[in-house]
Amino acid sequence: MANTQGPQGNHDPAGSTQMFRAFVDEGAPRAAAPAPASAGPRIGLIVGVVAVLVIVAAVAWLALK
Repeated sequence: MANTQGPQGNHDPAGSTQMFRAFVDEGAPRAAAPAPASAGPRIGLIVGVVAVLVIVAAVAWLALK
């Protein structure tokens, strides 16, 4: 087998990583901007928190009654 790594003392382990990243960056199209987050999950979270607060308030009201 041929030694494709070069001399033992001169092997740069980060060199192959840098070449791979350059290869990936060449073929990947650049995204202009990330898509804005939709308000759907945020609204669901707010409704869930409000529902939990109403349930806790109802349980506290029934416990003190």
